[in-house]
Amino acid sequence: MAAAAALEAMAAAAALRRAAGAGPRPRGIVTHTGPPRPRGPLPRTPWTTRGPPPEVLSRRAERRPVREQVELDTVTYEARQHRVPGLARPRFPAWQRGWHDPWHSPGPRYEDMALRKERGCFVCHQRVRMLEGVRQAQWLTKTKLVQGLPPSVLSIVNDPAHQLQDQDEAVHRAIAHARLWETTEVAPRRDKYCPVLFEDLIHLCRLMTMKYPSLAKRMLARNYRIAAVWERESFLLQVRGLNGILMNSVAPIPPVASKEEILATEEHVLETFYPISPTIDLQEVNVYRELNDTGFKDGYPYPHPHTLYFLESANVRPNRFRPEQLRAKMLMFAFGNALAKARVLYGNDPKVLEQPIVVQSVGTDGQLFQFMVFQLNTTDLVSSDGVKNLVWIDSDQNLYEKAQCVPEIKKRVVMKPAGIYGVQPETFKKFLALYLHGAV
Repeated sequence: MAAAAALEAMAAAAALRRAAGAGPRPRGIVTHTGPPRPRGPLPRTPWTTRGPPPEVLSRRAERRPVREQVELDTVTYEARQHRVPGLARPRFPAWQRGWHDPWHSPGPRYEDMALRKERGCFVCHQRVRMLEGVRQAQWLTKTKLVQGLPPSVLSIVNDPAHQLQDQDEAVHRAIAHARLWETTEVAPRRDKYCPVLFEDLIHLCRLMTMKYPSLAKRMLARNYRIAAVWERESFLLQVRGLNGILMNSVAPIPPVASKEEILATEEHVLETFYPISPTIDLQEVNVYRELNDTGFKDGYPYPHPHTLYFLESANVRPNRFRPEQLRAKMLMFAFGNALAKARVLYGNDPKVLEQPIVVQSVGTDGQLFQFMVFQLNTTDLVSSDGVKNLVWIDSDQNLYEKAQCVPEIKKRVVMKPAGIYGVQPETFKKFLALYLHGAV
């Protein structure tokens, strides 16, 4: 009976507990089960009203004693002569050969170099990509821009007597040879077909040698180095290094602009792009030599620069120059070749040239062509006043629209066969006209 009474009491207690917990339970995770914490202000004590006593603050502010640093020997795997995980890498003294090896010499420090100068020089080399493009190159070279090709070149373009026999068909074969035939792959890469197309177009231009024998007195130069130094306001500038393929000639190109057109450039105001610095993207160096060099020795039988060719044949698009950047590069190196030749002919003194120097330039990525004619009128480049140089630019000329290497097939029907589409003969006429310029 006592046991039954105890069980009934326990059941009644459990029922009461269940009844007490039947209400709505709090949502979320319960972090504590005790009574709720007081949300009111802290009790007023000396610590909460005035802060800790001064002796406590002094104990907190005093510095703790620094433990004595014990130097331990670094255990390396030098004795084992092979790498062991967990052991440090040994450090060996620099090996002295006992003789000077130019291929493995650290060289002197920049501060100790003989060519080091306090004044910095801004260098334009073949990998410089100008932010402002042609506008920036115009300011650096003190040049006035004229859109289109000069009249002397356009007269060659429009004259049928200065064209090849079956010229359009020959150009179509040259493009097809570079884009379709000169490869064992399905589609040739740009670094393959761009140089092949250039060689084919130059070969077509050389066919005019029988009609104009003076074209035989020319030479293509590759991997030559140019150096030209000039001052522009407070900047010391330099164009140097490798650049495009240069075609030299025995005789120079006659001036394109007349003396009246040259004198009219004094009123032209060069465009600025403040707050951007005109030397942005140029490489600033302190170790340099102020050198003017055409890249050829004295007595070279083809002393005059004629046309400079630039091939943008990189396969990856970010590695190629954009058209605006390519035109700026063409202008800078055409100016550099002309200035270096002017230093040889007229000396280093700044002056207005009696006989202006003309250098042409052509740039292409294997499809899109850029044409340029530059005339150096003055070597007085410090100030923006006075006579300025001239440049004519004909930009973004497509030689063809598309090269279909693989036929387009839909539902077993050839919708577009393989071949060259949209050939534009006018572009090659301009290419040929620049080649014939100076010989016609």
